Amino acid sequence: MFKLIVRRLLLGAVTLLAISILVFIGTELLPGDVAQAVLGQSATEETVAALRAQLGLDRPAHIRYFDWLGSILSGNLGVALTNGMPLERIVGQRLENTIYLALYAAVVAIPLSLLLGLLCAAYPESSFDRSVSSTTVFFISIPDFVIAVVLVMIFAVELGWFSATIHRPRWDNVFTTLGQTFLPMVTLVLSLLAHVIRMTRAAVLDVLKQAYVEMAILKGASKSRIIIKHAIPNALGPIVNVIALNLGYLISGVVVVEVIFTYPGLGRLMVDSVVFRDVPQIQIVAMVFCAFYVALNILADIGAIMANPRLRYAK
Repeated sequence: MFKLIVRRLLLGAVTLLAISILVFIGTELLPGDVAQAVLGQSATEETVAALRAQLGLDRPAHIRYFDWLGSILSGNLGVALTNGMPLERIVGQRLENTIYLALYAAVVAIPLSLLLGLLCAAYPESSFDRSVSSTTVFFISIPDFVIAVVLVMIFAVELGWFSATIHRPRWDNVFTTLGQTFLPMVTLVLSLLAHVIRMTRAAVLDVLKQAYVEMAILKGASKSRIIIKHAIPNALGPIVNVIALNLGYLISGVVVVEVIFTYPGLGRLMVDSVVFRDVPQIQIVAMVFCAFYVALNILADIGAIMANPRLRYAK
């Protein structure tokens, strides 16, 4: 098991290295000149050349990549081109807001989706199961921005219960912050619920079809005991995987939600960075998103290994 975990960690490190190359190449392929975009169209050629030299843009791309990668590994994320502030400070503040919103949605969505998935598996093909299944298919088919716009139109514009925009979470008042971020949280929850419910239902039903479960039923074991004692432990692997992958989505896939609600998180920072051609900021935010996604995938693999004894002794 230790060797398997080490392999997953090494694979994650190699994946992040490959991602860093793709992120750097992607920002290099952005149209236009970064120095020209920062200084504006009225800048002279001498000023643009001086800024290019200051930013190191006149050096070969491979040298700039290794310098950038070395700076990240040493903890120096650089500064933003738009305001000259250290990127670790900017990204740290926005990451805190994004993690808060993701945790808010996860705390609501995960227990609710697990409960609904288990109930659907306990009473398959019932009216409750069909209703939940059709509802999950409906929300899977709707993009996040459509859900967000509908929620804003109903609960912010028509009813006026919640604010349509969020300027900055107020950490001194928890209840005010929960109310301010309620609509983006609901948007993320509705997107997350469907995937976890369907996977939980499918995984538990697959276990309930096994021969040892049928034997437990013949011995008179109750349905609740069978699900709690037999089905849930043996279905944890795929359930943990889908939860981890969806948590990765909550961190890295909130761009549209944050932009619609003007929420000051990493997703909105990414969009603003692209608009203002702040290449160092784009690179760091992209790497943070990818690092979280890779880390959560590794945790999903480790969770599956721990939940499945056969994987623990795999060669």
